[in-house]
Amino acid sequence: MTQVVTHISDKAPEPVGAYPHSKRVGNLLFLSGVGPRKKGAKDIPGVTLDENRNIVAYDVETQCHSVFENVKNILETSGATWDDLVDVTVYLTNMKADFPTYNKLWAQYFGKNPPCRTTLEVSALPTPIAIELKCIAVIKD
Repeated sequence: MTQVVTHISDKAPEPVGAYPHSKRVGNLLFLSGVGPRKKGAKDIPGVTLDENRNIVAYDVETQCHSVFENVKNILETSGATWDDLVDVTVYLTNMKADFPTYNKLWAQYFGKNPPCRTTLEVSALPTPIAIELKCIAVIKD
């Protein structure tokens, strides 16, 4: 019987719903959607909101750096590393405006051995963010 282990990272932002940061099934690690918030903070790096929590301005580069850092932290506290990523689904709220910046940063973070990737545009994400990643990693025991 395959063991399932649930992880909540002490280095990543608190989930915005009833879900763990990751679940390990055998040697596969599945991460829940990861956004750019910082642990213990409600503010979103690179996002300016009005009094009604509507986005006034955002910096996708700042959000990308923060999302990648959050993914790295979740991987590490779940027993994996950045290099263990094998598949990433990326959700952007503005493909036309944000894809070039995101794609440039992706190349910087992943270098010569990137994971498989699918990038989708969505009309909205659960919080006022411009990017979210859904990741799968293989843990090498």
